[in-house]
Amino acid sequence: MFLVGLDTTVVNVGLPAIGRGLDVGTHSLEWTVDAYTVVLAGLLISSGALADRFGRRRVFQWGLAVFGVASLACALAPSAGALVAARAVQGAGASMLSPVALAIVVNAMPDPRERARAIGVWASVFGLSMAVGPVTGGALVAVLGWRSLFWINAPVIVAALVLSAVFVPESRAPKARRLDVPGQILLTVTIAVWVGVLIEGPRVGWTSPAALTAYAVAVVATAGFVRVESRREEPLMDPRLFRDPVFSGAVLGAVAVFVALNAALLLNTLYLQHARGFTATAAGTATLPMAVGATVCAPWSGRMVGRAGPRLPLCLAGGFLTTGGLCLVGLDRHTSLVLLLSAYLLIGMGFGFANAPITNAAVSGLPPARAAVAGAITSTARQTGAAIGIALAGGLVAGTGPAGLAHASRPGWFLVAACGLVVLLVARAARPETRVRNEVSGTAPVARAR
Repeated sequence: MFLVGLDTTVVNVGLPAIGRGLDVGTHSLEWTVDAYTVVLAGLLISSGALADRFGRRRVFQWGLAVFGVASLACALAPSAGALVAARAVQGAGASMLSPVALAIVVNAMPDPRERARAIGVWASVFGLSMAVGPVTGGALVAVLGWRSLFWINAPVIVAALVLSAVFVPESRAPKARRLDVPGQILLTVTIAVWVGVLIEGPRVGWTSPAALTAYAVAVVATAGFVRVESRREEPLMDPRLFRDPVFSGAVLGAVAVFVALNAALLLNTLYLQHARGFTATAAGTATLPMAVGATVCAPWSGRMVGRAGPRLPLCLAGGFLTTGGLCLVGLDRHTSLVLLLSAYLLIGMGFGFANAPITNAAVSGLPPARAAVAGAITSTARQTGAAIGIALAGGLVAGTGPAGLAHASRPGWFLVAACGLVVLLVARAARPETRVRNEVSGTAPVARAR
């Protein structure tokens, strides 16, 4: 699970090195990151359904194999196009790891207390990997080059394959859900086209024929998805769930938090390496306050949710994200490191406080039997937010030289602050009396409103 989260953010700090190595600009580099997150977001729910039907250990091992082979293809990629394609396959493999690993943990540990502790570790490791990705990536790029960002996955994949074969029991759902192929295709097309519009818009022109065609395709795919899912007995994503304002707010909050995190990470690495001349190691190290904030606040947030519900940690998350973004709206080439590091710490604290209450808010208004569905949808929302954050931030600075990069990135920090305000609105809508049955920080806990 550490690898799944790591590969969402580790590539960010290596983007300048990848660009130099493959002779491509910011536009192509955005796809290097988003090819992974778009496919991961689109396939998460279906991969969980596959695991329920064909066996969780089996699908988990399939995912490991696909992830490992795709990682090797990334490391050997001769061109930007080959790297983007391999990253997409890597995202498909990752989609078979994230939800399936949680199901394996839940099934393997029948004791509620032991299971709650294990899920807490699972969630903390995933969140930590997202936060420390830039630090790890910077060190790898500096010592071994950008291709090491993908080579490093190989030994972990081999070990996980062996250990899962020896120790992980096979399990299936008592009643497996039907695969929703039309819904899956429409969901993937919807996410991919909307993100593609955001990435390609600055290059082709927002009112060009290509852009207008993409808008039409995106609208039709979105409408088709809603229509198809409304009529299916076992939909991939039931639109009726969004009638609950608390659930809808939580999904929106998940998108906002990951838009903020990924926009901040991309703007940070481009600003520090291009405008300030930092090395990849130094740029990655600069994000340590963000990693520390996320690591310290995530378990604290989980305990707060268990005691008093999601409202307070959501308020803290929104407040820290907003303040961190506003600290950098006047960014220039000479902004003090103290201000930079303070802003990164605040953003990391906001990210750490956000995950557990957002998931809890998502499931609190639904029957316990639908908690897993709510968790899967919020996971999809997180990865969709990651893709959107990269697309928006990259579009702001695409084609900008080192001298103008700081000024061009200022709207991106306003975006981070705006995402914090969205989280504050979600906090206002959350039910303050919600309690969590198990102490779970960040994944799909079973919850209820008293």
